[in-house]
Amino acid sequence: MQAKRNFWHNDRMRLLFLVACFLATSLFAQNPTIQKSNTIANLRGVSVLSNQVAWASGSHGTYLRTLDAGSSWQAAQVPGAEALDFRDVEAFSADLAYLLSAGPGDRARIYKTTDAGKNWSLQFTYDNSKGFIDCMAFWDADHGIALGDPVPDHAAKLKFELITTDDGGKNWKPIPPDPLPPAIEGESAFAASGTCITVQGKTNVWFATGGKVARVFRSTDAGKTWTVAETPIVHGNESLGIASIAFRDAKHGVIAGGDYRNPEQSGPNLASTDDGGLTWKLSTVSPQTYMSAVAFAKPGSAGTAVMVVGTTRSAYADDLAKASWQKTWDLNLNALSISPSGDPIAVGPKGLIVKFAPVR
Repeated sequence: MQAKRNFWHNDRMRLLFLVACFLATSLFAQNPTIQKSNTIANLRGVSVLSNQVAWASGSHGTYLRTLDAGSSWQAAQVPGAEALDFRDVEAFSADLAYLLSAGPGDRARIYKTTDAGKNWSLQFTYDNSKGFIDCMAFWDADHGIALGDPVPDHAAKLKFELITTDDGGKNWKPIPPDPLPPAIEGESAFAASGTCITVQGKTNVWFATGGKVARVFRSTDAGKTWTVAETPIVHGNESLGIASIAFRDAKHGVIAGGDYRNPEQSGPNLASTDDGGLTWKLSTVSPQTYMSAVAFAKPGSAGTAVMVVGTTRSAYADDLAKASWQKTWDLNLNALSISPSGDPIAVGPKGLIVKFAPVR
């Protein structure tokens, strides 16, 4: 009579056990790590590179830098900028980074360092007291674009303000407003996380809006001509709309937002496109509370895995067509950046910095 095989000699049971261990380990590895930021500033911007370098930015003229993936952060203030709120940082190396302070009039500025923050050059100061600069993005270290809320143009039509540089910020020039579709009364951009504008390739650029409408403006020639598309993201008043936009290639993008004054208000707050932003389809993943930043979780991948952060919840989904998030965290976060190698770091109020395990 054949002897019974115990658990460890049962090939199927052994395989199931190993799979369960792997899944448990993977889920455990996704637990975020809170890092010591050495500041109590409200952090709104973050830019993560692929070589363990990351920069962050926030209130009181604060900027931060790490050279070891956040094991240690150095925090400092830009001299003379202590009253400014840096809502966006765009970094290109351990030495080279741009900061944008969001705000009305001359509180909206762009600074640049090429020596790791030892010196900062003031490159741009907004001269329109009725306007408000929200965010910026760069195709490369020399070519960038920044977005401001609508102001009347020479024809008294409301137009979003856009400025560009092609010389590393030595000169920031306004894009002529004529090619831009008019803004709608009550429409604006959100300076929630420095991600209301995004770029791709050498000339593609998109920016997202909120308020009375929730729309996406698109240019394929670095801002010379524009089209605009309606989206199904919640809108209707000044606290509703799209807070963040991201593209992984020229066709595939994602937008996220909601009601920043009532962050637990359900959506529709999340949508995607596969035609370059001409049309947008709502995501079925839930719950959809307010999301201040969204990013593709697997850079370079053909999938639709995304991470989002918000003031009440952060989450990850490997497919926007699924019914629920694969992972959620009860964390109050403002901004998110994922390196080209897939390493996510998010920032929030009172100096909060959170590192998530990479999604491979």
